[in-house]
Amino acid sequence: MWLCGAFSSTMASRLVPKVNSKQGGSPCKEKHVVLLSPVGKIEISGCETGLHEIKLPKMSMLPSGRAESSVACEVCEGAEEMTEPLQQCTAWLRAYFCEPATTGTLPVPAFHHPLLQRDSFTRQVLWTLLNDVKFGEAVSYKQLADLAGNSRAARAVGGAMRSNPIPIIIPCHRVIRSSGDTGSYGGGHLLKEWLLSHEKLQKEKLAP
Repeated sequence: MWLCGAFSSTMASRLVPKVNSKQGGSPCKEKHVVLLSPVGKIEISGCETGLHEIKLPKMSMLPSGRAESSVACEVCEGAEEMTEPLQQCTAWLRAYFCEPATTGTLPVPAFHHPLLQRDSFTRQVLWTLLNDVKFGEAVSYKQLADLAGNSRAARAVGGAMRSNPIPIIIPCHRVIRSSGDTGSYGGGHLLKEWLLSHEKLQKEKLAP
């Protein structure tokens, strides 16, 4: 059971979301929200302290219109008991799918998952990905290992991507193979391809 606490941690001189400690405090009262998105139902869990997990739908086929965000994003379950981190998360995801240019103006919700509380290379990789790989960009596993400070750790980077509890916000879909192939993804390769196509299309639309 995760415990809510008051501790928050940031990397030196870099803006990252709060990661609240699970040591001390009272047991989490986990809440669940389902967001209906252009790629299907996204399940989000969290407490008053921060997000626990984002679960992506498995896609068996690409949505019509490919990367066009024609489907409105709305909370279809759990709206009546959303905590502040869940409200921030759903607002951020709505913006990501429907108004990507506004995501930079929105707060990134606090995270409250054990993996993101431990000082580890996995956390360093996920923080680096969150901060340095922007909307519409992609990096290889080796490039991300370099950015995270260990050029020989491409395999460990792959492990970090597989264990990422907050996909899309921590954009593991932007990490691809050196060959240019998209590689594996927790939500399946079709979803990864859709997200990359969505970002490419939206970035082109925003270009001067």
